[in-house]
Amino acid sequence: MIYLPTRIFFGKAALAEAAGQIAVLGNRALIVTGKSSAVESGALADLLPILADKGIPYSIFSEISENPDTLQIMAGKAKMVSEGCDFVIGIGGGSPLDAAKAISLAAANDLSQDQLYDADMRRKAFPIVAIATTHGTGSELTPYSVLTDASSRRKAGFGSELIFPKIAIIDPAYTLTTSPKVSLNTSIDALSHLLEGIYSTQRSPLLFPMIFRGIKLIRDHLELCLKEPQNMRAREALCLASMYGGIAIAHTSTTLQHSIGYPFTTQFGIPHGLANGMFMEVIMRFYAPVIKDELDALFTYLGCDMESFLGWLDKFPIKVRVPADDAQLRAWIPQILAARNTVISPVQPSAEELFTILKNVQKEGS
Repeated sequence: MIYLPTRIFFGKAALAEAAGQIAVLGNRALIVTGKSSAVESGALADLLPILADKGIPYSIFSEISENPDTLQIMAGKAKMVSEGCDFVIGIGGGSPLDAAKAISLAAANDLSQDQLYDADMRRKAFPIVAIATTHGTGSELTPYSVLTDASSRRKAGFGSELIFPKIAIIDPAYTLTTSPKVSLNTSIDALSHLLEGIYSTQRSPLLFPMIFRGIKLIRDHLELCLKEPQNMRAREALCLASMYGGIAIAHTSTTLQHSIGYPFTTQFGIPHGLANGMFMEVIMRFYAPVIKDELDALFTYLGCDMESFLGWLDKFPIKVRVPADDAQLRAWIPQILAARNTVISPVQPSAEELFTILKNVQKEGS
């Protein structure tokens, strides 16, 4: 089964095309952004005249960091309630979009910080518009929000069909100001989502045509995008791939490929997509024996074998090494094994197998 209750507006002037649909969502908008991408991308400048033309007042909450925590969500909730907003517009990469979803839930259900992860407390949500400014997370098309708990500093996600955005705006023009470094990291995140749509035990052959095409789009256009950041053809291809990845994980969720990277983001500040990339090769090799048919189908579509594909991937600087000693790596094993992402992986690693995987990113002498 495929279920996607989100209207997708893709391509040039997608935001203007969606104006009529946005106008009927509510009476006052809370615009949730990070510090700069909404402005630098041009998305905010395009949005505000549309809201003015439709007679929709708004408030702006621009306090979302790269890895939003639950305290920021509570601040956004307070702003939404005090300003009388009844729908949310998130602008940015995954962090602002995930935060917009959580703020919508928190405000609609009057959730405290401790209740954000309590599924029984989620009964409704305010409508959400998601305007993407990167080609990576696919958050504009998923029912997930990934946050850092302000108390434990652990990064974890939750899902609810209530937070599927009503409208997704994907205009490749909004990604043109994205730096090559961020472009690489977010594209690797999209590649993770696509691969995990194959890895997950919830995989569906219905999604494979989109997944396979998305992986090919990244393989064929990522290098061009990094060399020519203003190349609209490359940006459009990567946005399309990211969209396919979002649709995939909306149905399959993510796997160990994601849960293993969270502690590295929290502890070392490694961007989320890069944290996925650090383990991409070793996890593909770990999974390969039990999903051989699925990977064979992928590589037949791509016209290469796994070694050639991994050779292409090795061109990019994603094999980061970190100064984590054995004790620290072992301390993370219980939380990684217990994560829902890990549970739906095609192979359940033992603690020792996971430790061996983790050591692949350990600096010598750590």
